[in-house]
Amino acid sequence: MTGLIKGCALALAATICIAGGANAQDCPVKLGAILPVSGPMGQVGERISNTGAFAVKLFNEAGGVKGCPVEYVLRDTQGQSAIGVDAAKSLVDLEGVAALIGAVSSGVSLPVLTSVAVPSKVVQVSCCSSSESFTALAEEGKTEGYWFRTYATNRSQSAMGAKLAIDSGFKKTAVIYVNTDFGVGLAKRFEDDIAKLGGTITSSVAYNESQQSYRAEVTKALEGEPDSLFLVAFPVDGATITREWLALGGTDNLIVNNSLRSDDYIQAVGAQYLTNLVGYDSAQPRVASVDTFNELFEAEFDGPPDGPGLHSVFDAVNVVLLAMEQSDEITGDNIREGIRAVTADGGTEVYPGVEGIQRAKELIAAGEAIRYVGATGALQFDANGDVQAPKMTWKLDGETNVETGYMSTEEVAELIKMLDAN
Repeated sequence: MTGLIKGCALALAATICIAGGANAQDCPVKLGAILPVSGPMGQVGERISNTGAFAVKLFNEAGGVKGCPVEYVLRDTQGQSAIGVDAAKSLVDLEGVAALIGAVSSGVSLPVLTSVAVPSKVVQVSCCSSSESFTALAEEGKTEGYWFRTYATNRSQSAMGAKLAIDSGFKKTAVIYVNTDFGVGLAKRFEDDIAKLGGTITSSVAYNESQQSYRAEVTKALEGEPDSLFLVAFPVDGATITREWLALGGTDNLIVNNSLRSDDYIQAVGAQYLTNLVGYDSAQPRVASVDTFNELFEAEFDGPPDGPGLHSVFDAVNVVLLAMEQSDEITGDNIREGIRAVTADGGTEVYPGVEGIQRAKELIAAGEAIRYVGATGALQFDANGDVQAPKMTWKLDGETNVETGYMSTEEVAELIKMLDAN
């Protein structure tokens, strides 16, 4: 990992990531990031933050925003809502950012959105928050268009989890889920979906984060003799729950949510105990822009971008910075409109990397429309700021997670349509 990226990921105060750009009025351009680089989600959040900083680094190498270097200003949420709100207020009130990247957890993103972003007219783009509560708020007009996310909603996650359980031959599934807006919503949807596919839920147990032990929750979930467990968790707590589940005699037939597609989780439990684990995650479309990002990432970090939130945070940063580039003045309102402009059908396609961003800047300067096609393919935000995405399934081959299946965006939509019709 380069010193630049590591510094951006770990700093808890203002972090300057500049790689060029001429001096200009109102330089540097500040981009706020509210991400968990410590606490239960710290290992996942650090990788996500590193990737966001990498996107800023490449943008700066392409000339920055409007001739100014971009300053990536990171605040650690620790995965906690109160700390996240304070972090966002600091970025908006003290640093003067017009856009926020984050948070990861829906339980942090939601209060930031309602108490900071919307009242301050600041755009918030999350790489990872998938709760359907945001869609409901947008439909009620309460996000005022300042909310976007580059990761699909819980609706597709629950459908994929239920399909995985049934396709694996499981009949009686226990559910253990994190007691947050994200976890509660996903668990409820999963219960509905698996019933429609012919499965049974033996128990559904919530847990609170950052506990030393989850023996009581695991014991309760073991009631009813389940033949499988659907675990909705983040790596640190997820590993503790899994170890206790197996130690108390629970089956090793595990279905896990996207956040557990993590080397940290696998190593903490031990790959030898996870041979029957299956999971799902967002997949990248089979397009050249995704390959370009993967190559850039591997060259920078000496490894592939395996894990949640990496592709989607890269695109979150790029669409915000491109929206800034095409704005006459960098304000929340202009960024809000600009994000839709740089991802709309009809523009000249531009791609990740220094050359791609330079090309985008040239087109914008010439007054031409662009469409960013990035690490997650061609983003298309709906009226609520949501996107749809293909999905993949995975399992372990030794200690390496390998893809076992792929469903296109259209196939995922058909699965959801079938479930919702029943």
